[in-house]
Amino acid sequence: MPMSGDLLRLADAVLFPGFPGHTPPDWLRRRLGDGLAGVALFSRNLADPGQVAALTAALRAENPAVLVGTDEESGEVTRLEVATGSSRPGAYALGVVDDVALTESLARDLGGDLARAGINLDFAPSADVNSNPDNPVIGLRAFGADPWLVARHARAFVRGLQSAGVAASAKHFPGHGDTAVDSHHGVPVVAESGIEDALLPFREVIEEGVKVIMTGHLLVPSYDAERPATLSPKVLSGLLREELGFDGLIITDGIEMAAVSGVYGIGGASARAIAAGADAICVGGEHADEATAAGIRDAIAAAVTEGLLPEERLADAARRVRELAAWAASSGSPAPADGRIGLDAARRAIRVTRRSTAPVLPIAGQPYVVELKPVMNLAIDRNTPWGVGEPLAGLLPGTEVARLSAGEATGPELERLIGLAAGRPLVVVVRDVHRYAWQSEALRHLLSARPDAVVVEMGLPARSDLGAVHVATYGSAGVCGRAAAEVLTGRL
Repeated sequence: MPMSGDLLRLADAVLFPGFPGHTPPDWLRRRLGDGLAGVALFSRNLADPGQVAALTAALRAENPAVLVGTDEESGEVTRLEVATGSSRPGAYALGVVDDVALTESLARDLGGDLARAGINLDFAPSADVNSNPDNPVIGLRAFGADPWLVARHARAFVRGLQSAGVAASAKHFPGHGDTAVDSHHGVPVVAESGIEDALLPFREVIEEGVKVIMTGHLLVPSYDAERPATLSPKVLSGLLREELGFDGLIITDGIEMAAVSGVYGIGGASARAIAAGADAICVGGEHADEATAAGIRDAIAAAVTEGLLPEERLADAARRVRELAAWAASSGSPAPADGRIGLDAARRAIRVTRRSTAPVLPIAGQPYVVELKPVMNLAIDRNTPWGVGEPLAGLLPGTEVARLSAGEATGPELERLIGLAAGRPLVVVVRDVHRYAWQSEALRHLLSARPDAVVVEMGLPARSDLGAVHVATYGSAGVCGRAAAEVLTGRL
């Protein structure tokens, strides 16, 4: 059956595609002029504040009601500051400080930066409870492992963002924290025993008035043993809408992720998500081309003509998108930027454990820094700079830095570095060392030769009894590295 132009436009009204480059391509301009709901910006689209503001202005020239979203969680997951590393620590560091006023102020400051750049939808905060320390994709993106701590900080983050006129999107419903599978690659399963803890922060942010909730591609057998949450009417319509009473916009996590697209394809998963109760489709992290965006639109429209998706459900989804756009156009007031709040937060999150009576800190002379570099999950842009070596070199000229990946951290190479560090303070920087056997082995090798070394953990610290001094930053954002360098040199 041929699809009408009105039906295709209605399908476009729930779609948030990505695109390449720093300016909108012609196909995107045309689709925006025809009523495309919004766009998802990734780091490939963002160079500097002036360029981002020009980009979003060009988008609004085609559709003044466009919603412009991005993943700006602060900390490890940053889009605005991918070239430098975030000037704000991530959620876990804020949870460690546990100052709700600080979290709200930092989110308000972040919201101001987003609003000034023309971004009115932030795919943050993570409301996940990271109760599984081996979680491969959440970790430091969560405020912590305690449901009530996560709940109060998620609420504060929502208040801060939305006070600046930027819609917050709590994720990944109904909770990605107690899982051991990355939904970019497979289908995580949420255990029934942990579902109430996982839901608590979402209940709280709904009470706070969060405008958007992002679905997780998670299997929740206690509600639906067959379909991931993104595709499940029982989870989205039953649990989120009816039981929890959420009346805002439901947007999917990246629909191209294997946990949902692997079975149905990107278009098929998109149509089923809308049918299940989602109101908007986010796509473009890995598939940012015109064909993908057109294919999703056509698949949604075809699902209507084939009876898979009631047109009334699609129209209701489009209505919620319009309502969010109207809120974003008339809400919030960005506060002046605070250039210090991120660094202050990172400093407050630092935790130092001294295991040696020798005066290891502050470091004197010219240290040697060995940074062990794991491959991070796909939510974190791999070009985001991190580490302690560079900021430490700024404070102590003559600092030398070696960075090793898994295949490079061989015994002979570690022995070579031990030789180069002889007679100098040694700093070993790790990231989630407990999740990578090669990091654990490399660290053991280095400490066996240099028990006086300082260990800086920039991931989730499973233990603090490593090295003569152990420094936990609870994050690898740019400000976390700077705060660690200040600790090492006695400036903090």
